Amino acid sequence: MLILVLNAGSSSLKFQLFKMQNRLSLCSGLLENIAQSSSAVHFQFQKEAYHKQVAIKDHTEALSICFDLLMEYGVIVSLDELSAVAHRVVHGGDRYSQACYIDAEVIEELSRLIPLAPLHNPANLAGILAVRTYSKEIRQIAVFDTAFHQSMPPKAFRYGLRSTLYEEDRIRRYGFHGSSHQYVSQKAASFLNREIGSFNCISLHLGNGASACAVKGGKSMDTSMGMTPLEGLVMGTRSGDVDAGILFYLHEHKGYSMEKIKALLEYNSGLEGICAEHDMRRIIDKAQEGNNYQLALDIFIYRIKKYIGAYMAVLGRVDAIVFTGGIGEHAALIRQKVCEGLEVFGIELDKERNDTQSGVFAFEEEGAPVRLLVVPANEELQIAKEATELLQRV
Repeated sequence: MLILVLNAGSSSLKFQLFKMQNRLSLCSGLLENIAQSSSAVHFQFQKEAYHKQVAIKDHTEALSICFDLLMEYGVIVSLDELSAVAHRVVHGGDRYSQACYIDAEVIEELSRLIPLAPLHNPANLAGILAVRTYSKEIRQIAVFDTAFHQSMPPKAFRYGLRSTLYEEDRIRRYGFHGSSHQYVSQKAASFLNREIGSFNCISLHLGNGASACAVKGGKSMDTSMGMTPLEGLVMGTRSGDVDAGILFYLHEHKGYSMEKIKALLEYNSGLEGICAEHDMRRIIDKAQEGNNYQLALDIFIYRIKKYIGAYMAVLGRVDAIVFTGGIGEHAALIRQKVCEGLEVFGIELDKERNDTQSGVFAFEEEGAPVRLLVVPANEELQIAKEATELLQRV
C-alpha cells in the first residue's frame, strides 16, 4: 500500500511517499516559494538529492512537478499505484474526530473553518483542490490536527463564555499539532515498553509553532492551543496566552484596527516581538544577561514550565515528559532549562545524556520517577498510518 502524504502551506508543498507494509519512507520533497521569483524544488530519493530553481505558478503546477518526479525517478510507474493521497489539514472543528475521505461536503466544511485557521486551512484546501484538478480518480483523505484532541472533556475545551457562543457558534478550544502529539506519545510508550492505555505523558511540541499536551492513556486530556493556533505557549511569531483586555486597550485607546491587532498577535509577537528574532538557534547564540534575546529565552522557558506544572495537576501521575519539534529535538539548552527547578515533580535531568545523544533517547537521571525523552517528530508517518487505517476499514 502506497500513501502519498501532502502538507500544503501558503507558498509551499511538502510531500512524502510511504510504503505502508513496512512503514518505509520511499522519498520526500519540498516545493517552496510557490508563485514567487525564488521558487525551487528539493527532492530526496534513496541517496540522490535533487535541487533546482524553477518557476512554479501555483499549487496545481507544484503537484504536477511532484508527480513527475515520482515517475521520473522510478519511485512509481503510474499514479494508479497510489492507494491514496493523505493531506494534513490543520482545522477540522469538532465535526471530525478521525481521518475521513474528502468529498464536496468535506471541502465545504473546511472552507467554512477558514476563519479559525486563516494561515493554514486555505493552503490545505489548495493542496486538495490541486489533486482534484489533476485527477478526480485519486482517493483523497484528510487527517486533522484537531482530531486527536476531540477526547478532551468539556471542562478542558469550554471557555468561560456564555453557553450560546458554544452551542450556536462552536466557540471552544480545539487544539492543534494533534498528529505530532499522538505520534510521539505512542512512540514514547513503545520505547519505554509501556502499554499506551496505561501511559500518561506531557508532550511538548516545540518549534516555530509550539504546544503542550496532557496525554492520559493515549488520549488528549488538555492542550495549550485553543480555538485557533494562537493560544498557549510563546511561539516564533505568535503571542500565545495574552489578557484579552489588551486587545480592547489597543483598539479603544491606541487606535489599532482589528486587522492590525491580528497582524500583531500572529506575525509580530512571540520571540519575534520580544527580540526581533524568531530563529531559536540565533537567539541562543546572541543571548546575554540583560539583553532581549535572553529575555525571550526566559519567557519561552517560563511559559513551558507553567504548562508542565498545570498538566502535572491535570494528569495526577506523569510517566514521562516528551520533547519533539525542531527546538524540542535539537536544542539541548532549552530542554535543560525547562527541566531545571522541577525536581519537586520528580523531574531530574542527566546533563551528559541530554547533551550527547540523538534520535529517540532518554535523558533523566538514573532512577528518577519521571522519564525524560526526546522523540523526533514524524507527523507525515502518523498521517499515513491514519489514512491506512481508514482504507482498511472499508
